[in-house]
Amino acid sequence: MNIQPHQAQQLVKEAKKIKEKAYVPYSHFPVGAAVLYKDGHIISGVNVENVSFGATNCAERTALFTGVTEGYTKKDIQAIAVSANTKDYITPCSICRQVMVELCQPDTVVYLTNGKDEVKEVTVEELVPFAFSSMDH
Repeated sequence: MNIQPHQAQQLVKEAKKIKEKAYVPYSHFPVGAAVLYKDGHIISGVNVENVSFGATNCAERTALFTGVTEGYTKKDIQAIAVSANTKDYITPCSICRQVMVELCQPDTVVYLTNGKDEVKEVTVEELVPFAFSSMDH
């Protein structure tokens, strides 16, 4: 995917900014995500915890699911950024990775950040090298 540097910077900035709105009363581990669509629209999301942890929703899924409700498809996604206040790069959990396999193209760029304002660029395919992507037998 061809992403302009200013678009990548804006996407990462949005993911960092939105994480302040995360609802994390139990873990105190805010995560923000932002999805850039080919039309230039950015949809962001945060993790929303629940005392029953299984009901918690991650930032990546919040943003991607909102995109679906707004009519976007996997062909519309250009890139995703994920932000947390971590020493190392924050990576999506396995559930979010599987959702990315479902809702993104394999070459969709994913920007991983850390608390030191560093950014690592990977693709969905690199995050999930042997993805379960079909029910074909």
